[in-house]
Amino acid sequence: MQFKVPQFLDIEDKIFGPFTFSQFVYLAGGAGLCFVLFKLMGLLFGAIPILIVAGISLALTFYRPNNKPLVNMLESGMKYIVQDKLYIWKRRKFKKNAEIANKEKTETLNKNNVKLTGSKLQDLAWSLDVKDLKKTD
Repeated sequence: MQFKVPQFLDIEDKIFGPFTFSQFVYLAGGAGLCFVLFKLMGLLFGAIPILIVAGISLALTFYRPNNKPLVNMLESGMKYIVQDKLYIWKRRKFKKNAEIANKEKTETLNKNNVKLTGSKLQDLAWSLDVKDLKKTD
């Protein structure tokens, strides 16, 4: 017996022409609010609020950062602003322990009693980075 497995579950259905239900609500709500602002304030005083509302409405409808709806990003931003934040840091116990650890690191590097100065380290790094042309010939 074979069963049909649903595919493309994450894609919303297009209900109103090329728009999904949520996109249609954003456009219709934005257009309605722009009409109310036009009737209350007129064209001269209401131009800036109408442009702001229209821009937000169009952004909610069409702008998809990281291929996700803008509403998700706005929701996450509001949650971040409102929720408590937990800051965790690692505290060093003593300053002397840090100095001892640094000395141990330098001692392990100098096992053969060879002092590595800055210029010797640079020469060593340079020789490791550059191919030896004599060996390849």
